[in-house]
Amino acid sequence: MSVIAYLSNVFVSVNWWMWLGLMIPYSLFFFAIDSLVVWRVINWFNAKVAYKDILPVRASTYILSILNEQLGKGAMALYLSRREGVPGWKVGSSMLFIMVCELLYLCAWANIGLALQWDNLPKVFHALPWVGMGIVAVFAIAFLYFRGHILPGLNLRDRDILFAFREARLGQYALILLLRSPALLAAVIVYSEALSLFGIEYSYLQMLGILPVIFFGASIPGPFRAVAVSMWVILFPEYPAEMSAFGLVQHNFFILFNAVIGLVFVRRAQKEIFD
Repeated sequence: MSVIAYLSNVFVSVNWWMWLGLMIPYSLFFFAIDSLVVWRVINWFNAKVAYKDILPVRASTYILSILNEQLGKGAMALYLSRREGVPGWKVGSSMLFIMVCELLYLCAWANIGLALQWDNLPKVFHALPWVGMGIVAVFAIAFLYFRGHILPGLNLRDRDILFAFREARLGQYALILLLRSPALLAAVIVYSEALSLFGIEYSYLQMLGILPVIFFGASIPGPFRAVAVSMWVILFPEYPAEMSAFGLVQHNFFILFNAVIGLVFVRRAQKEIFD
């Protein structure tokens, strides 16, 4: 049987209505959590904005995120700068703050996942604790610098693009990590149930062991972003067709459905920017 025929059989065997019943609520839940994080950070460092007013801009930037996630964050900075009159560089600092928190959050959960599934993951991932320690060390030095405890004569911290880092306290970093975590835990449940529709049973605990590692790999720019699709095949070599299909549809549906959410809000976002 050819590879194409094999994959076709996999796609035909899946109950796609049940799969959509898992993925659509999860995408909406992720959107709600993602917008909550943006709302919290903007209200800390830039301006008092209602949560409902964050929804259009965050949703609209998912369209740009198909090409590049950081391009989407740049669009958020432009939107909020024009809407609230906050200097663009200061809004940009909030977007950078969110990006750093995302890295810390994914790194933390990836190491938890690695600890749970140490023997079942490729050996290349056993370097994750060292990566985590390196990230924590850099973060600690940067935090002390931005709070003025070290290198007081180096004035780089005074630039507007780093405003959020000057103001941020450890508790605020920790809160963003906590606010993000429900989205990951929901993903563990959804991905486990979705995987069963492809004929593979995997417990929630087992999924918690690998999903953060995959998400962390997918967050790294460059060729390693292919982890979002290809790592499923590497982790389940006995199911190459099923996992190829699973990785492909999970990753692309999530990106594309988020863009559909963006289309719902894009006219309102455009009106508020250009009017």
